Amino acid sequence: MNIFHKITLQSMIKSRTRTIVTIIGVVLSAAMITAVATFGVSLLSYLANGAAQKYGDWHVEFFDIPAAFAQERSHDAGVANTAAFENIGYATLDGGKNPDKPYLFIAGFSPEAFDTLSINLISGRLPENSGEILVSGSVAANGGVKFAVGDTLSLAVGNRISDNENLGQHDPYTAGNETLVPQDQRTYTVVGLYQRPGFEESTAPGYTLITKADPQDQADSASVFVTLKNPRSVQAYASSAAGAESYVFNDNVLRFMGLSDDNIFNLFLYTVGGILVAIIMIGSIFLIYNAFNISLNERTRQFGILSSVGATAKQLRNSVLFEGLCIGAVGIPIGILVGLGSISLVISIVAKNFGNVMYSNVPLTLTVSIPVIVVAAAVSMVTILISAYIPARKAANTPVMESIRQTNAIKIESQAVKTSKLALRLYGLEGTLALKNFKRNKKGYRSIVLSLALSIVLFVSASAFVTDMKQAAERSVAFTTYDIGFATQDMDDREMLLLYDKLKTADNVYESSYQALMKYSCVAKASDLSDDYWVTAGSPAPDETVNLPMDLQFLDDTTYLNMLNNLGLPAADYTGANAKMIAVAKMPGQDNQMWEVDQLSDLFACSSLNLTIAPETNGEPRTEPGQNVSVTFVETVPPDTLPIPGNSGSKTPFFFRVMAPYSLKAQFETADSDVAVKGLTFRSTNPTPSTAEMETMIQGAGITADHTLYNTYKMLDESRNYIFIANVFAYTFIMMISLIAVANVFNTISTNIKLRRRELAMLRSVGMSDRDFQKMMNFECAFYGLRALLFGLPSAAIASWLIYKGMVLGGTDNIDFVFPWGSMAISVFSVLFVVFITMLYAVSKIKKENIIDALRDDMT
Repeated sequence: MNIFHKITLQSMIKSRTRTIVTIIGVVLSAAMITAVATFGVSLLSYLANGAAQKYGDWHVEFFDIPAAFAQERSHDAGVANTAAFENIGYATLDGGKNPDKPYLFIAGFSPEAFDTLSINLISGRLPENSGEILVSGSVAANGGVKFAVGDTLSLAVGNRISDNENLGQHDPYTAGNETLVPQDQRTYTVVGLYQRPGFEESTAPGYTLITKADPQDQADSASVFVTLKNPRSVQAYASSAAGAESYVFNDNVLRFMGLSDDNIFNLFLYTVGGILVAIIMIGSIFLIYNAFNISLNERTRQFGILSSVGATAKQLRNSVLFEGLCIGAVGIPIGILVGLGSISLVISIVAKNFGNVMYSNVPLTLTVSIPVIVVAAAVSMVTILISAYIPARKAANTPVMESIRQTNAIKIESQAVKTSKLALRLYGLEGTLALKNFKRNKKGYRSIVLSLALSIVLFVSASAFVTDMKQAAERSVAFTTYDIGFATQDMDDREMLLLYDKLKTADNVYESSYQALMKYSCVAKASDLSDDYWVTAGSPAPDETVNLPMDLQFLDDTTYLNMLNNLGLPAADYTGANAKMIAVAKMPGQDNQMWEVDQLSDLFACSSLNLTIAPETNGEPRTEPGQNVSVTFVETVPPDTLPIPGNSGSKTPFFFRVMAPYSLKAQFETADSDVAVKGLTFRSTNPTPSTAEMETMIQGAGITADHTLYNTYKMLDESRNYIFIANVFAYTFIMMISLIAVANVFNTISTNIKLRRRELAMLRSVGMSDRDFQKMMNFECAFYGLRALLFGLPSAAIASWLIYKGMVLGGTDNIDFVFPWGSMAISVFSVLFVVFITMLYAVSKIKKENIIDALRDDMT
């Protein structure tokens, strides 16, 4: 350690407060960089583990290979595990409805394959011998052929042949260009149903049925799945081991390791992480740069004296960089530990929420990567050295006499600090002095203002983003009248109602109903429509008629009668063959505002009408022939319909739905009418297990019609979990960035006050009282805060509006722009409080000093 290093250490010890605050800034910076990087690694590990559970824990598949090739792969260097299944063959799926998937594919699993390849049972159990088989649930859902546990399958199993070559699961079906050649008759007992396996491509020609491989009857062809000890060598391994054989990668897993060509997610994650690290570095550089700049202002005369006795510019520069290394050596290790501890705490808080929206059986845990920690430490050190180098170069290039005399600290002209007489009358002498101090050293205070303004923008904009997300989620929840929905288009009513009787017995279900929706249109006279409609549609001709599209919703009779009762309408008038119908016909609110139904404008000018309605044909209105109906318009929120397949939403500028009891549905079904959607809805106290139980019931019922089971509650719960996760990370990030800003403000203000101790002592020596002195410092405090608010609040408001517009453009159009008054009020209070407390601390130190000692001391 040379003399310059010793002098540097003495200066750091002498300015303990500044040194400690700088170290705290480095700790926060390193902690945030470590936390961001470690969370990125932990998230990728979680996603990779979850994908391995869902799609199989393997890296490369060699398919349609000889059995000997599969055995050789288990002896390859670098291979951790292999699992294989035999390609027993194909059988025709009799009665299949998918023309691109006419076969059943029988795979004989080895014991390792059952462990490595993900099999998610719907019902039943795994096969225990070569006479038992698992059937994919997509055979019924996609192929239209139902199998149940206990069924016996007698299959003519053979090979697909095209141009004298065998075809496999990776060769799509080509009608007329291939032949199935049966080779063996096999009989299997169905022991379970399972979800479509992840290794089965969407273009595969056969639904995969799984049996247990028979060692005594091995097939000629197989597929082997290889897991490597080091996945990063998967590309090189596959190309060298394959030879003439074909292979595919498990991109679903490899993409989260950065080893797949499909790296969009990784690019997104790295981009977000890079932006966060850049923001952290900018905030940290402000703090650390200020600290070193202030340190040099304190040591300017010391550097001048050292230069006068022969110290070179390089030696002075290295002295400052040595101070940076010392601060980094203390702050970075502490910061890394704090970062790991804090992100571990955050992960433990949000782990359950991640499980609710992604992989419930895979825990999100802290993953510590040594290379990532090294990179975080290096980035932190680079941040410190950049912050130290800029003022170090300036100090090294300052002429010797200027450094000794300290004439370069502040260079101004009298005009620059001139204040008006109005300012003197408004602020008094103390305020005028504070304003002059602010004007004469704008460069020194600029970093304080920028740090505070940055903190304001981050806090307000992040709060606005969270508010918009909450608003979108709450509004989607408010208009959901069921937790679980079963939707279909072509299922027979009798079959659907039999299924309804079963599903409503599921555990935790306390309310159930069924419904159907048809697309109709009606003809209305211009005089029947309200003025609010014509504001949107334009002025009508006197004899004009308008074709209006409408929804005709049929509700189960119990639900319909309850609705009539709640509306106070007589059931006798609205049930039966010639019954009246109820309808909701409204114009939407303006600017996406949320309104109660009775606050919305009416579509029609009267409370009841006789209309001629007819079903739409190919989406076009048709009025001949039509049915005459009597409609009463009511003020109620109709039950939510089930999602209509392929429907992108209504394009009409109004809402018009007619409701009738399900018992009248047959009267409105014609050869030209189609049911847009029909199905069942349920309310449950615990929707997730209820949905699982219903899935089992549906499989057991052998439903072959196209259908979808929606867990609406889960979809909304996922939205709530996303909001919670966003809240935790947003506010954690805001808090740590704000801490850096606070440390920066504290360090800069407190040290600047110390640098002015002679000036302040001089004011006190000529008669300024403690009260006036405090008043002057309070004015300075106000100038700092107000200038920061002047820049920060408008920028934050603009950022909040841009976030809102971005969410609207992204499809979240059911939210309103909420001006962030609350978060701005918090920002105003916080900024003024931090500046005031810091000033109070620094001034208290000055007041305790002896005036004569302060006047004599040159801060050297």
